[in-house]
Amino acid sequence: MNDKLTAWFPFLLLAVLAALTFWLDRAVQPQAGARGGLVRHDPDYIIDGLSAMRMAPDGNIKHTLAAEKMIHYPDDDSTHLQMPKFVSMASPKAPTTITSREALVSKDGDNVYFTDNVRVTRGAYADKSELVMETSYLHVIPDQNIAKTDRPVTITDANTIVKSIGLELNNETRILKLESRVRGIYENRKK
Repeated sequence: MNDKLTAWFPFLLLAVLAALTFWLDRAVQPQAGARGGLVRHDPDYIIDGLSAMRMAPDGNIKHTLAAEKMIHYPDDDSTHLQMPKFVSMASPKAPTTITSREALVSKDGDNVYFTDNVRVTRGAYADKSELVMETSYLHVIPDQNIAKTDRPVTITDANTIVKSIGLELNNETRILKLESRVRGIYENRKK
């Protein structure tokens, strides 16, 4: 019996060492999904002084986007902008400019979420005065020329101040829908 145990001892020792090595390898490996830094929220690139434009099929500028800084994170494919400025040329009459302190661009680039001190300015044209909208949040869908919010907004032009909770603006058709709690002041200023 001792001869059999002595004969099998090297194989048993080798099996125990193999199992121990396998267990140690598993213990020191990162968890699934953590490889490549994907679990960490570290930027993969940062751009200072971003300036980009999208062209229409006819060769005209459709809209531009500028920002002091752009930061991209690969773990969630998010793009963060600091001090963004978006200019839509949807209406040939007057461009519409959107500025804020921060913005988030969706991973497909189809949506831009402006936050913190959002200001929308439609330039004056013909007999229309400059129009300014201010809010804390604005969801913009650039390719559809739509901007909307569910937050309080103040709209000001030469003679009118309107306050509302929520709005939707179609920049191409110039249709503005006010959602709720709409209050306005009209002041006829004679020149």
